[in-house]
Amino acid sequence: MTDGPRSGLYAVSSALLAMSRHLEVRDVLKTIVASARELLDAEYAALGVPDDHGGFAQFVVDGVSDEQWKAIGPLPRQHGILAAMLHEPRPQRLADVRNDPRFEGYPSAHPDMSDFLGLPIRDGDETIGALFLANKRRTTDANGERIPCPDGTCGFSAADEELLGILAQHAAIALTNARLYERSRELTIAEERSRLAHELHDAVSQKLFSLRLTAQAATALVDRDPSRAKSELQQVAGLAAEAADELRAAVVELRPAALDEDGLVATLRTQIQVLDRAHAAHVTFESGSVRALPASQEEAMLRVAQEALHNALRHADAERVELSLDKRGPGAVLRITDDGIGFEPRAVRRAGRHLGLVSMRDRASGVGGRLTVESAPGKGTTIEMEVPGG
Repeated sequence: MTDGPRSGLYAVSSALLAMSRHLEVRDVLKTIVASARELLDAEYAALGVPDDHGGFAQFVVDGVSDEQWKAIGPLPRQHGILAAMLHEPRPQRLADVRNDPRFEGYPSAHPDMSDFLGLPIRDGDETIGALFLANKRRTTDANGERIPCPDGTCGFSAADEELLGILAQHAAIALTNARLYERSRELTIAEERSRLAHELHDAVSQKLFSLRLTAQAATALVDRDPSRAKSELQQVAGLAAEAADELRAAVVELRPAALDEDGLVATLRTQIQVLDRAHAAHVTFESGSVRALPASQEEAMLRVAQEALHNALRHADAERVELSLDKRGPGAVLRITDDGIGFEPRAVRRAGRHLGLVSMRDRASGVGGRLTVESAPGKGTTIEMEVPGG
């Protein structure tokens, strides 16, 4: 594996590092396909993740334009060569896939493919995907230099098969890790919703109970002590306003983050606007020229921002809360500062449970970032989260 500048250990290492950078399943699939196509110099590459109904839950291609992909039509079924890769634990290396008896033809808009190399991606005894390449573009001469195929068709070699096998083994690890991460994230979301439900029940129920008792007291006092009844009614108005604030804050946290559609900056700006209207404290947001980050990092930053804002607005007795998001190298840094009562960061066990610092640190480290906290009694708090980017 020493035939050219993009081959050998450097090329393999680059492909494996690219796969390990991502935690989202879709991102991992795209990286595997792009790495395989570049590493073996193929015109087309694809990877399908099977479902339990004879089709594919996900199917990612590289080398086909979006327009071509839309024109091809529905996702393929588990038939022909694709079925062989899913049900037989061995590679499929063909000089011309169109001459194979299992070949069942291409849709009219499908690009023409001839030489073919495919193999299953396996996690133990389970086949979790089928990876294949088509149309080898260049081969090597006697000196190891890569040259175009003289007749336009090269065919994949035994060395190509071995190299793709190595890539597939690491792809299985990367894909399994991404699946575990997504399942873990789903559990975290469920836990957060449970926490919010308990918090909503405790806070709002208490407010509504107090409101009911105060309203009953005001009713009893209307005739014999109008002045005191008026005072009680004013308290009713105050309790109702507090309950409304609690509800608004809960809705902000429960509302699904529109990261896919709007991006992190727009999502944060929207939530800050709602919080500024819902609370007495003045809440502001500033952002620099931050480029899009990997989906896992954007979600982690959003959740950390929500937790820190929750702390500042509910527990810190702050009059001003400032949130900023700026570029730092290839990544970004999120900063939440308040002028509240502050706390002693060295009291990690007590403060960590109360302020969710452990959860925030876990979120940061889970996406390759770091979290720092600066605070002191009476001096406010600054929480900063930095992520490396993609």
